[in-house]
Amino acid sequence: MLVKLKKSGIAIALAGYMTLLSTSSAPAAMVDSIFSENQNQAINQREEEINKIQKALENKLVKEKLKAYGLTDEEVKEKLSKMSDNQIHMLAQASDKVLAGGDAIGAAIGVLIIVLLVIVILKLLNKEIIIR
Repeated sequence: MLVKLKKSGIAIALAGYMTLLSTSSAPAAMVDSIFSENQNQAINQREEEINKIQKALENKLVKEKLKAYGLTDEEVKEKLSKMSDNQIHMLAQASDKVLAGGDAIGAAIGVLIIVLLVIVILKLLNKEIIIR
């Protein structure tokens, strides 16, 4: 019985020591957030690619195709803001080819790229494409 009291007394003394005497203060302060260079480059690249896509969406052929599929400019802009960086990059590459223009072969490729751009936007909006 004396051993039990000794063990419990030691346990209580140790718990009291650790609780009261071995604590230290934890200083805290507000720290400004700083973007790393990679984050700044990624943000700038995304903005540039969105601008390219918007220029391509201003093209008459693209506007006509999107309207033919029943999409408004607001729906397209809303979906554009929800896209991931990879999707934005893919559309920006496709829109570069749309903006390039050129000879008859270039025009045919441009039309194909426009159709691809429209199909990608429609798929992202969960719209169905029915060809009759």
